[in-house]
Amino acid sequence: MSRKPGITSKLFFAILLTSIVVAVAMATAIRTSFNQGFLGYLNEQEEQRVEALRPTLAQAYLEHGSWDFLKGDRRRWFELIRPPGMPPPDQRGERPRRAPPESDLTGLNLRVGLLDAHKQLVAGNPSLNRNAKLKPIEVNGATVGWIALVPFQQVSTGAALRFQQQQLKSSLAIGGIAILLAALVAWLLARMFIAPIKHIAASTHRLAAGDYATQVTVSSSDELGQLAQDFNHLASTLDKNEKLRRAFMADVSHELRTPLAVLKGELEALQDGVRPLTPAAIGSLQAEVATLGKLIDDLYELSLSDAGALTYKKSRIDVLEVLRATAETFRNRFAQSGLGLEMNIPMEIMAFCHADPDRIRQLFGNLLENAARYTDAGGKLAISSRIEGRNVTLSFEDTKPGVPDPMLPQLFERFFRVDQSRSRSTGGAGLGLAISRNIVDAHQGRVAATPSALGGLCIKVTLPLVNGITA
Repeated sequence: MSRKPGITSKLFFAILLTSIVVAVAMATAIRTSFNQGFLGYLNEQEEQRVEALRPTLAQAYLEHGSWDFLKGDRRRWFELIRPPGMPPPDQRGERPRRAPPESDLTGLNLRVGLLDAHKQLVAGNPSLNRNAKLKPIEVNGATVGWIALVPFQQVSTGAALRFQQQQLKSSLAIGGIAILLAALVAWLLARMFIAPIKHIAASTHRLAAGDYATQVTVSSSDELGQLAQDFNHLASTLDKNEKLRRAFMADVSHELRTPLAVLKGELEALQDGVRPLTPAAIGSLQAEVATLGKLIDDLYELSLSDAGALTYKKSRIDVLEVLRATAETFRNRFAQSGLGLEMNIPMEIMAFCHADPDRIRQLFGNLLENAARYTDAGGKLAISSRIEGRNVTLSFEDTKPGVPDPMLPQLFERFFRVDQSRSRSTGGAGLGLAISRNIVDAHQGRVAATPSALGGLCIKVTLPLVNGITA
């Protein structure tokens, strides 16, 4: 099986072929332009020579009174049109006093003819055609004849041919050198561009095989460098997500195993008669079942919110009114835990948002439950609001214990809890804040955790207002 050419070969031959085509096209254009320009130059020289013959022929006509002296006398015709300084035909062995004009080197004498006033041939070239250029010969204001010149069509003289061949050889040499340089440049470009692409391709294969620690070297700031940076960012994201997935599976297993182990122990104790079937035993079993049900519900809600599949029925609502109503339902819950609940939001202030009231109520319930569950007894939760331009910011500040600053960004990750202070013994699966973040994101808002001035945790939720209007 023949091996297909790689991208390096394809790029090399593409650049080389393009360069060859350009070189050939330029050589052809240069040759055509040179030929046309050279012939034009020679024809221009001949026209100047013919123009110089007009006064000579006019003087000869004036001296003889007609053209009869030239009819049938080729020798006298050639003597008449002979360039100044050139020896006559019977003295050709003599060295000319000066070089003949370039026009005469192209055979001008054989292509020029003399016509009388009626354009009948008198002397010179008998093969004049319609392409011949005519120039009048005037004596005392009257046209007595015409001098005709057949235009120069191709290079025929030795000097001109040698000059043309020299130019052709030079063009071919320049074209060959250009093609060689193009081949070298194509090879260098192919290696320069393809080497990092091959490196990224090899790294992609390792990444696809599960090696998420793969990184590529960023050696430039162009598009290839940006591609390398994006690849490294992708690899880092996949590595992080893989670690989160493993941690998530471990946390789910742990959270499910704990209530199941309790249920299993309780049921075995009842079955063995170690523990009597009392309302207290049944209540304990129901509590563990409720824990399992809450965990499963939270996992389901989280999966829907992560996938963007949670249903949202948004309308224009006053989020502060929803917050006040939700907080009232938690007053007993806070009182039973020995906590205070302060609402620092005046009743006359309203903040209208385009939001789903049920999801906003779920968001506030999660934040209130989080504060009630993890705040030490004797503390409190203070809720306040602030209007900033087109947004409303709601602050939930509780008292001790606090959260170390490095752990604040992780609070909204699933199953994350600060074991040192906000202990697992208080319950909860660590999914409430993760679900809350997804709800806020679905409403084009922001949520962040910062240290509280009261010594605990402050969670701020920012939601966009409807047209930025409050009432």
